[in-house]
Amino acid sequence: MLFQALDTKKECAGIYTSGDIVRDHIPSGLSATWKYTPHLDLPVEYANLYCCGKSIAEVCPSHKQEEWTKLNAKLHNYIKACDTAKVDLDQNCFYDLVPQNFLLEYCEIRNQITEHVLNNYEKPENYDFLLDLVKMLGHIKTLPLNIDARALKNLMALPRARRLYKKLIKKGAHRVDYLAFKSKTGRLTTSKNSFPILTLDKGFRSVVKPTNDYFLELDFNAAELRTLLALSGKAQPDIDIHEWNIKNIYRGALTRDAAKKRIFAWLYNPNSKDFLSDRAYERDEVLREHFDGKCVKTVFNRTIVADKHHALNYIIQSTTSDLLLKRAIEVGKILQGRKSNISFLLHDSLVVDFAKEDADLLEKMVITFGNTDLGRYVVNASVGKDFGNMARWR
Repeated sequence: MLFQALDTKKECAGIYTSGDIVRDHIPSGLSATWKYTPHLDLPVEYANLYCCGKSIAEVCPSHKQEEWTKLNAKLHNYIKACDTAKVDLDQNCFYDLVPQNFLLEYCEIRNQITEHVLNNYEKPENYDFLLDLVKMLGHIKTLPLNIDARALKNLMALPRARRLYKKLIKKGAHRVDYLAFKSKTGRLTTSKNSFPILTLDKGFRSVVKPTNDYFLELDFNAAELRTLLALSGKAQPDIDIHEWNIKNIYRGALTRDAAKKRIFAWLYNPNSKDFLSDRAYERDEVLREHFDGKCVKTVFNRTIVADKHHALNYIIQSTTSDLLLKRAIEVGKILQGRKSNISFLLHDSLVVDFAKEDADLLEKMVITFGNTDLGRYVVNASVGKDFGNMARWR
């Protein structure tokens, strides 16, 4: 039995199914819907995961396009009217603010498009991972960040600080709203209404504070180098990888900074030649295995259209991103039922809003984060009272 959620808030748990709107309970026998919503965590199929995050407009059958376009335009007009009337949709159930006949029409066509996708798209090999991912990101979105507006005001002489302040105060962007399907490689991006955590200037990070006792940041030591090494079939070094490179590749002849500069100059330039680096990491072999001349296929079942110049970067970036996301999902499972929670993710790190009462989980979190599908990655851990002042813990 197909259904559609009428709102995304827990206190507004109404649904549409079988031509009716149900608000007082969740019926049994529900089988599928368009998209996952955190307040309705049901064991059903989610059509937008079948089409890897494409929008309804992109997958709508041609004979329904005109109807969908008109109803979607009406939806946006209702939302705009609420904004004009200064009605806070975070504090009100959307289905109480629009005509019921519109809800019936709008949800029915969503049901029809949902059914079309389920009947015409193959279930992705990585469906379970994608579902775990959208569940984790949906939970993160429900948790408002603790933004120190006073600290931000102290930076107001800077133009970028003024723009950030305007976004926070006028648009209420205190949540991180990740988009899981907007980048080619699967790396996360954020919506335009999200707090801009992925692009936040380092000088402004101190305005982000934990709601619990401190932030705990976990990140991989030289993640992309370790991914390339793993894809080459090599075991993971249990020390800093740049120190390992000095001893095992560069014959002890370089400083750490020089070794780091050399390896990344080689890694990110497909035309560069470095015999010692290539012998250890076998870059060309990895490229041959995962690139067919038109598309990259990663070990996590992502297929990415690419040319030869970008192929290796896509292989490494996409694989590393999925490694991080998979580890973050597992850390999130450890934290279920505890006061601590995942606050946000950066490109190569996970940041936990940590409560001291959960100290018994620290070692388990670090071990779990480092136990990747490609071997044990060395994990760096940092703590701080705000995100701008993090100190290495281990």
